[in-house]
Amino acid sequence: MEGAFSSYSHFPLSSSVWTLFAPKKSSSTFFPPLASVPNARISHRTAGPPGPRKKTSDNLIAEISPHRAASAVRLLRIEQGGAFADLLNEKGRNSAENEMGYVERTLGFRTRDLDDRDMRLVTEIVGGTVRWRRYLDHLIMSLCSEEKMFRDMEPLLLQVLRIGFYEIIKLGMPPYAVVDENVKLTKRALRPGAGNLVNGILRKLVSLKETDSLPLPKVAGDDRAQARALAIIHSHPVWMVRRWMKFWGIEESVRLMNWNNSDPCFGLRVNTAKGYTRNDLVNRLKSLKVPHEISTFLEDFVRLQTGMQTVIQAGLLKEGICSVQDESAGLVVYVVDPQPGDTIVDCCAAPGGKTLFMASLLKSQGMVLAIDVNKGRLRILKEASRSHNVNDVVTTTNADLRLYAEKHNLKFDKVLLDAPCSGLGVLSKRADLRWNRRLEDLEQLKNLQDELFDAASVLVKPGGVLVYSTCSIDPEENEERVSAFLLRHPEFAVQPVHGYVPPDFVTEKDIHPEYHERSRAVWISDLVM
Repeated sequence: MEGAFSSYSHFPLSSSVWTLFAPKKSSSTFFPPLASVPNARISHRTAGPPGPRKKTSDNLIAEISPHRAASAVRLLRIEQGGAFADLLNEKGRNSAENEMGYVERTLGFRTRDLDDRDMRLVTEIVGGTVRWRRYLDHLIMSLCSEEKMFRDMEPLLLQVLRIGFYEIIKLGMPPYAVVDENVKLTKRALRPGAGNLVNGILRKLVSLKETDSLPLPKVAGDDRAQARALAIIHSHPVWMVRRWMKFWGIEESVRLMNWNNSDPCFGLRVNTAKGYTRNDLVNRLKSLKVPHEISTFLEDFVRLQTGMQTVIQAGLLKEGICSVQDESAGLVVYVVDPQPGDTIVDCCAAPGGKTLFMASLLKSQGMVLAIDVNKGRLRILKEASRSHNVNDVVTTTNADLRLYAEKHNLKFDKVLLDAPCSGLGVLSKRADLRWNRRLEDLEQLKNLQDELFDAASVLVKPGGVLVYSTCSIDPEENEERVSAFLLRHPEFAVQPVHGYVPPDFVTEKDIHPEYHERSRAVWISDLVM
């Protein structure tokens, strides 16, 4: 496989993977443009921490909906406090008591405790409201008497309205219940006048929805006007929509946005290094009554749409029976193709899912060096390697890859660079990321990616493999970075990925949106299923 730099080439994918091979000697071979080798392998008042819970019932307002109160507070923490929606969901699942602590501290009262159904609703409402924020805000502003009313709206009032709009439009909850419960919450948390405002606006919404006359923009005019309309309808930043329209046109951009707004799927990988099989994992999931699907293209993986908290509470992760890992990440490891005896370096390893998978495939023969700048996350990875029974082949190093490559004259058979990126390929799972990213971020990331790419190449032994992956679908973070790398390093070349991933992932056409998230860190031309 001499002289091969491999790349998966596509859109709409959650990420990209490129595998580079270093020839045993420099070569003057002509390298065609990447476009001609589409199937290749290279190689947010802000709530503070909850205070002590009162054991008396002085502040208990039992008639207030607990999931709506908790959702409103979470949304405040996200928008004004900079919290991340996905992390709040995980913490909330683990501690409903803390959740109510935040509610009491922020709103001045508490509701009845959250049960499992309430927690599921909080997760759904918070994620959905963040995801559909632009769309919901457009409707709210349209139903206000004037735009200034919307612009000057106090944060908590706005969050309650967003929740009410989301419950009515997207969840299809009974309108009378949604109006009544959100009015109660507003009157108690703010004042009666604010509750009357919520009542009036939500009733307007119900009327418009019943007559199918929601005030949405028409997709017409020039590219800029069309992008603004699509950004409202599909709730994305205008700059993202314009960028995607430029790359792929309106139809494919809409498919991508629809995928980003869909419910995400999660994956579990069985830990074969401890002797478990996928059947063992499936039997445990059946006993726990967790709905699941068998991965159709990765033999050690299972897909979950719901039930992750049940898996966690049952101890499957703690016991090392399995780990949470997307199939897309598994495909990246397939591209690396770890074999017993290989020496491998994972350049930006934390949180370490790929490191653990690669180590399990070595079957206690060889080594994986996991490098990352985050010492705390590396510590977690090291602990995980013990619970997964692969600590004999995993070594962790806290370092900046660029400095490490300068100071150490080490060469590896295979090098994986899962580079820091915009994350534009994982917007389905990261509901808030679309609002936190800026166009300017891409330029800074491109420079970092180039520097890391160069550093990673230093660690590849002659004839070895370099795999470059991202969880972005942006060409400037993928094809262009690979092209620029090849110009700087003509000793690397592209190699096709046939034989490393299932054939259905390697085509010259567009990828089916169903698999957009599943190809994290794997960038593919198309998927035909």
